[in-house]
Amino acid sequence: MRAIKLFLRGMLGLCLAFPFLSQAQNLSSFDRGSYIIKSDTIPYRILFPQNFDPTKKYALILVLHGAGERGNNNEAQLAYGPKLFLNDTIRAKYPAIVVYPQCPANSYWSNVKIETNATGKLIFNFVEGGEPTRAMSALLGLVSQLLDKPYIDKHRVYVGGLSMGGMGTFEILRRDPGVFAAAFAICGGDNTRNAKVYAKKVPLWVFHGAKDDVVPVDHSIVMVEAIKAAGGDPKLTIYPNDNHNSWDDAFADPGLIPWLFSHKK
Repeated sequence: MRAIKLFLRGMLGLCLAFPFLSQAQNLSSFDRGSYIIKSDTIPYRILFPQNFDPTKKYALILVLHGAGERGNNNEAQLAYGPKLFLNDTIRAKYPAIVVYPQCPANSYWSNVKIETNATGKLIFNFVEGGEPTRAMSALLGLVSQLLDKPYIDKHRVYVGGLSMGGMGTFEILRRDPGVFAAAFAICGGDNTRNAKVYAKKVPLWVFHGAKDDVVPVDHSIVMVEAIKAAGGDPKLTIYPNDNHNSWDDAFADPGLIPWLFSHKK
């Protein structure tokens, strides 16, 4: 009887641990890499298509994480979104190379000045023009390096991100709009005057939570309005009950990947 109890207890522990083990095994499918330029380093994780053939060409999807995942452990940036890209059906129907770069802890994807008001609320002052941050400069270098690979389809390069990464998405579009076939920005923002640089060049899908108390939804709304005013035709999805974690619903949207792949340069 004691042996049976011990066996059952062990099986229960295995069952409880299995989801975490499964997730760890899935995330291990993302290979580790790093891009180094002078004194700056951008660690990244990269997922190759199933049955990868280096003689073929594949779409490239760049995913930019939020401020909470900054660092140099080359792991934290995989906190949100990988489940979508690891989905067997998605990988089979939309083979792509997916890259998750990690922003250093002392930098930011976007050129934005962040202040705190009297109530402790963050205020984002997005810069018009200006020099890119060190992280963005290194990121642009990484993208250039990836585009040199013979197996990257330069007509199908996509970028998207959440929170700081959503801001970084707007930022990289104006830094290098000719590269990207389509983009998605989740709970991000930018200076509306920057929209004219990429409004007509890059199809964009913007997501935000109506109840976002970290990055107000107005930041996405005004960007969509500015892009339309500059001649673009962006999509906007606002989740009425979502707070800052609107990325959960955005990454779960069954139309996101098909929409990206519907665009080519």
